[in-house]
Amino acid sequence: MKKAGKVHKPTTTRKRLVLFILVGWLLLILGDRVGDLELYQGSFVATYALAITSIVLLTGYSGQLSLGQSALMAVGAYAGALSIFNAGWHPVVGLIMSALVAGVFGLVLGLVAARLSGPYLAGTTLALAISLPTLANQFPILGAEEGITFDVGPSPARFGEDFSQYKWFFWISVLASLIMVFFIVNLLSSRYGRTFKAVRDNPVAAQLSGINVERLKVSAFAISSGVAGLSGGLLVMLISGVSPSAFPLSLSFSLLGAAVVTGLYSLKGVILGGLVLVAIPEIADSLVSRIGGSEGFITILPGFLVSALLILAVVFTPNGPGPVSYTHLRA
Repeated sequence: MKKAGKVHKPTTTRKRLVLFILVGWLLLILGDRVGDLELYQGSFVATYALAITSIVLLTGYSGQLSLGQSALMAVGAYAGALSIFNAGWHPVVGLIMSALVAGVFGLVLGLVAARLSGPYLAGTTLALAISLPTLANQFPILGAEEGITFDVGPSPARFGEDFSQYKWFFWISVLASLIMVFFIVNLLSSRYGRTFKAVRDNPVAAQLSGINVERLKVSAFAISSGVAGLSGGLLVMLISGVSPSAFPLSLSFSLLGAAVVTGLYSLKGVILGGLVLVAIPEIADSLVSRIGGSEGFITILPGFLVSALLILAVVFTPNGPGPVSYTHLRA
């Protein structure tokens, strides 16, 4: 039995790697068959899917409810932008710095979060999401209200003249998201990932079995923050700059709503969640063009649609798409 167990794990990882490579290859081939608008929207889908992954890891697997993912994304976005704009580093290094700096920030925040639970933790992360944009305005190095640019440069000439900037964005977003999600899937499938679930379901029993609950919670917060930071770096790459207004509190609620709608306890629905967040503004524009409305109505309609989806998900699938109960969110 031990021998079979040792063979099974690398075999599963190898199959998973082949699957991710196949998915990435198919997506890149699909990128050659669609227009620039679809490529641009696909980049946002990959970016939002990565942000939802950070929420699934933190809330769905470790049981810590965060309302401040947009703030963690902003930390990564500013770190990446400063690495490229001020330090002059390569854009790939800038994206890596987005994940690393946000991860370190999440590590520090996790040391506080590990002692909090329920509404206290949610309130702390909510305060962070509200206050961080105001703090960013006070530091000239962060560009104040105007922000700073995040330029990954033109598409490589070796890919030919037909290789557009939008396709370059699509490639970067898809590859970065697939690599990070592959890492998270393997982490959660490991023994270490199973301890996350143990802490989520029953922290007292986990503590009695020898698991360091506080350390696990801090680790989950740090890893989740790193994933959110990378998604923040990808997001500002698509909009060519970072400013406090790029990461409003509504973004945190939208990401959490998409995570709940598509499955808070599984990574299988993260792409669907990204599609939902990209499709909702398009649906809102279509509705406004048909029924008309003021500028304020246009602004609040996407948030209203996300809220409606969230309510429907809670009413009709209160336990989510999977068999896991929502009650363990008390941790």
